[in-house]
Amino acid sequence: MMDSMPKRAGVGLKAQHYQVILEEQPDIGWFEIHPENYMGDGGPPHAYLTRIRERYPLSVHGVGLSIGGSEPLDTRHLDRLKAVVERYQPALVSEHLAWSTHQGQCFNDLLAAPYTEETLAVVCDHIHQVQNVLGRRILLENPATYVTFADSTYDEIDFIQAIAWRTGCGLLLDVNNVYVSCINHNRSSEDYIDRFPIHLVEEIHLAGHAEDKDDHGDRLLIDAHDRPVIDAVWTLYARALERALECCGPVPTLIEWDNDIPDWLTLWSEAKRAEALMRLVHAPGESRHVA
Repeated sequence: MMDSMPKRAGVGLKAQHYQVILEEQPDIGWFEIHPENYMGDGGPPHAYLTRIRERYPLSVHGVGLSIGGSEPLDTRHLDRLKAVVERYQPALVSEHLAWSTHQGQCFNDLLAAPYTEETLAVVCDHIHQVQNVLGRRILLENPATYVTFADSTYDEIDFIQAIAWRTGCGLLLDVNNVYVSCINHNRSSEDYIDRFPIHLVEEIHLAGHAEDKDDHGDRLLIDAHDRPVIDAVWTLYARALERALECCGPVPTLIEWDNDIPDWLTLWSEAKRAEALMRLVHAPGESRHVA
């Protein structure tokens, strides 16, 4: 049976942590999986996930549908996603506003698309297809981007709002992606958070990022998911939670950590920090300092 998603913090479920989670049953709100890791018929991943799912709500966060791509969706992949969703009945299902396949080739990156009428029509068709096959509403995540397109006719937020309006999908606000993209394109991350349609947000993501230099020597952030969340992103997260007070209260929040995965206690401590901040922001009359 599908659970509702608690308005608490969760973490991405990693194989390294299966055993400690089952043995200690930590007080954490929920777990999120990449369905691509569970598209086989059986084996240890399903055995562990089945036991964990008995104890915790689950969210499914896809990385392989290539919703932002110009080509038709891979119906075999979509059928496998449906099988995972039907098997585990997650509270939420989400995907990225990005593409990762072309002419039968799969790429390791989630790549940006131009924000045009043509792209809008394709993305909306893809989301309609996914929602029809799954028989449920999905969430769409704002991307981390490293380039912009000269032929874009929408800004990102207007584009995302148009998708949500046409398809009825919900939104996943990745606060780290906001920070990464805004630094990379010399824009205000605070303005982005203030303009984002928070009333459509059903899940928030937080993650760490790497820092590099581009060919011109300018600062370049990479959405690496390989380290703790930095203070600037925590501050942006608090700003998003403040906005959520207007309409929906606390928003389920995930700590993403997909590379250089730490021990369980380190990952759980990030989730505890997110949950503490959720409580603080929604406690009237208390200090909101988050540094």
